[in-house]
Amino acid sequence: MRDAYHEQLAALTDRLVEMTRLVRSAMSRGTTALLDADLQLAESVISQDAEVDRLYGEIESSIYELMALQQPVAVDLRTVVTALRMAADLERMGDLAEHIAKIARMRHPESAIPAELRGTVVEMGAIAENLITKTGSCIASRDTELAKELEKDDDDMDRLHRRLFRVLLSKNWQHGIEAAIDITLAGRYYERYADHAVRVAGDVVYLVTGTREEDLTTG
Repeated sequence: MRDAYHEQLAALTDRLVEMTRLVRSAMSRGTTALLDADLQLAESVISQDAEVDRLYGEIESSIYELMALQQPVAVDLRTVVTALRMAADLERMGDLAEHIAKIARMRHPESAIPAELRGTVVEMGAIAENLITKTGSCIASRDTELAKELEKDDDDMDRLHRRLFRVLLSKNWQHGIEAAIDITLAGRYYERYADHAVRVAGDVVYLVTGTREEDLTTG
């Protein structure tokens, strides 16, 4: 019975890691769709968000079953509580990648990103992918030092987010209100994606140490 219980706990970790792979792929493809006005790619991101939602539902159901039948305590209780929090953040990251793909779909056949901002969006997409890759590694290995590295990556995302606004507010902006709204929303989606990754990293630290790193859970 206890072996089955610990197998269920291990399966939670496996499902969380799989969620990170899915939301990384979604963000990668969403960014490409946004930059290249790739409608087919955007549609694939939107349709495949259902798989992220399915995994979230499986994790949620497993946790409620574990809590009802096994009544976990101490470290095991911390494991299931943090798994539920992580899954919720990862599900939201999938939604944010989907939102980026929806901007691409809405503006097709044109690209939503003007030429002068393409480099910034490429960087934001790369940081987002790096963040979720590290997040998956943190969950799998419970590496608290790696988890703490995500704060710097999040700072880099915030810096790029501010750069977007400097361009939008410049007197040289010539792309109109519609484009400005698209870029404002996209920038916010990337920034929030990074924030959720940092929250997951903070949960890894809490899971391992029993204490929270406040600088990893703000934003």
